[in-house]
Amino acid sequence: MFDAVIFDLDGTLLDTEALSQAAGIAAFADHGLAVDPAFLYGLIGHDDVTGAEMIRARFPDLDFTTLLSAWAERIGVLYAGGIPLKPGTHRLLGALQQPLALATSSTRKQLDLKLSVTDIAPYFRQLICFDDVTRAKPAPDPYLLAAQRLGVDPARCVAFEDSETGAQSAHLAGMTVVQVPDINPASGRYAHLVAPDLFTGAREIGLLPK
Repeated sequence: MFDAVIFDLDGTLLDTEALSQAAGIAAFADHGLAVDPAFLYGLIGHDDVTGAEMIRARFPDLDFTTLLSAWAERIGVLYAGGIPLKPGTHRLLGALQQPLALATSSTRKQLDLKLSVTDIAPYFRQLICFDDVTRAKPAPDPYLLAAQRLGVDPARCVAFEDSETGAQSAHLAGMTVVQVPDINPASGRYAHLVAPDLFTGAREIGLLPK
């Protein structure tokens, strides 16, 4: 049924969102602010530029440069200890026969760091990141570029996402979308299937036998 499978990274294959949230809460605390976790949840799925705009709008008097520095430093410490994979990641990536790609909102530097402390890079033929596109998610550009570089029709691709922003991006690209929610619940608005985990999603969408 499908010619390729394209994955989001953070919150979909890597359990990074919880680490990022913890680092963000600590970084805001360093600046004397008790940030509402719900606000940080709203940043999930957005690229750094969009997230920065949201933070500036919410905290216009904040020393933004030092906040980002503190946040990045804390994330780096957490990542150095290793990034846990989402349940079923190796099992699924190893079972799929189609060519695989990543389409992430991480920058190239961030992507390289995350892949350097995990062991999933060899599964993927293409790695699409924020630096590769003009428009980030929720625009369809990352997924369209991934399909183009794989040499496949987007309509023949399955995309795995955790966030609404990412699911919208893959949906607009014309792909079949499997959404496996992480921290935030899934509305299902942009998904053909909402699944409790990666392997269940792959089976139910037809990538693997039931």
